[in-house]
Amino acid sequence: MGHDFELPLEATVEATPEQVWEAISTGPGIDSWFMGRTEVAEGVVRTAFGGFELPPSAVTAAEPLQRFAHSSDKAGDGRFVAYEFMIEGRERSSTVVRMVTSGFLPGDDWQDEFEAMSRGLEMYFATLAEYLGHFAGRVATPLTEFGPPVTDWADAWKRLYAALGGVPEAGDRVLAGEVEGVVYYRNSQTLGLRTGDGMYRFLQGFGGSMIASHLLFEGGEDQGPRWRAWLEELHAG
Repeated sequence: MGHDFELPLEATVEATPEQVWEAISTGPGIDSWFMGRTEVAEGVVRTAFGGFELPPSAVTAAEPLQRFAHSSDKAGDGRFVAYEFMIEGRERSSTVVRMVTSGFLPGDDWQDEFEAMSRGLEMYFATLAEYLGHFAGRVATPLTEFGPPVTDWADAWKRLYAALGGVPEAGDRVLAGEVEGVVYYRNSQTLGLRTGDGMYRFLQGFGGSMIASHLLFEGGEDQGPRWRAWLEELHAG
């Protein structure tokens, strides 16, 4: 059966069109808000996340400071994902950025995948807006760590919120492990914190593990073992 989808998202950010363009159309820029590591070269966008590689995505539009778009090829079952970014400069160095994700999910059980994709994309776009508002021009080191397998997601999130001192809302200041930050976004499957030198995200992995998908402007990947241990302790037993 399958499902065609389109997910539009929009935000006004305190950044210039040049800063937005850098963030959406270059590897280091995309590294600083999306997932894993991304390379943009020879008209192709390639992303690797946690040891997995996403299908290559061919650039279909590159109009500097206005529009950037790319799409994966259609697989044999019809699956593909396409991204389109549109930029509109406003007064006083603010910019409207729009991201439209569209594609096709095959199979009769597409609903769970669509839900996970939607909640994840909402987090990634919120991170893009947060990056442009607080870290524009800086390049993050992505960190990806997987916790143990989760069979009860309600309990997994209950444990995470308990570790934070309760269910947080945007703007709340919380402590996650040794990191104190401000919650910039939360939905049913994701949580994001901002500190002065990074953004710390927790995602409900579609494969069955809680994922720490952090963006570090200082400290680098040497924090990986600590976050992996934190997830393992949080979800043990």
